[in-house]
Amino acid sequence: MNNSRQIDGVLLVDKAPDMTSHDVVAIARRALRSMGVDKVGHCGTLDPLATGLLILTIGKGTKIQDLIMAEDKEYVGTMKLGEVTDSQDADGEITETKPVPEISRDELDAAFAKFHGDFYQIPPMVSAIKKNGVPLYKLARKGQVVEREPRFVHVYAHEIQSVRMPEIDFRVVCSKGFYVRTYAHDIGESLGCGAHLRALRRTKSGKFSVEGAVTVDALKNGDVDEVLKKILTLPQVSILRGA
Repeated sequence: MNNSRQIDGVLLVDKAPDMTSHDVVAIARRALRSMGVDKVGHCGTLDPLATGLLILTIGKGTKIQDLIMAEDKEYVGTMKLGEVTDSQDADGEITETKPVPEISRDELDAAFAKFHGDFYQIPPMVSAIKKNGVPLYKLARKGQVVEREPRFVHVYAHEIQSVRMPEIDFRVVCSKGFYVRTYAHDIGESLGCGAHLRALRRTKSGKFSVEGAVTVDALKNGDVDEVLKKILTLPQVSILRGA
């Protein structure tokens, strides 16, 4: 194989838990360095708790990063009722506990329906959004809570997949910039008992799916040639996106 050839495109990775999106980029950069690849980016950050589809852009693929990030996302997740955390997910500290009352399926459906279509979300304090140039999570570490600008978001579809009180499994298809942990938090608030996101997996982003994505383990320990076969070329990406 000619190591000097230009490699441009998109690599779909199934992110493992307990690692950042930047960790995955670093692993990919190390894996592909021998092929002359040094430019690797990612589209749409996944929190350490989350797993699933992380789209990496390779070489000139980084030029279409913003286009890919703007596309709708699909997630499956689990929320736990009765516990509120400072990060709105299971990685945070529990700040409030409440008993979970008897909740009918109609009441659950009504709570989820409140967060369908167009609405505004207030981003969590534990996030990378900046206030006066400082990431909110850095302020949160100091115990500071500041006013955040509401974000206009959209939920295209949602589904309650399973109810095992106090946990609820769900699926949601949403616009870019959507915080699923805030979604879980807000639904818990609507139900009157609070909630946090216990697990999350991104299954789709635009026309890209986690099915067939390369695992982090294969990226770290596998055959580089096999990884290269998984890279979608820019023409393939364009066709897939319908561009």
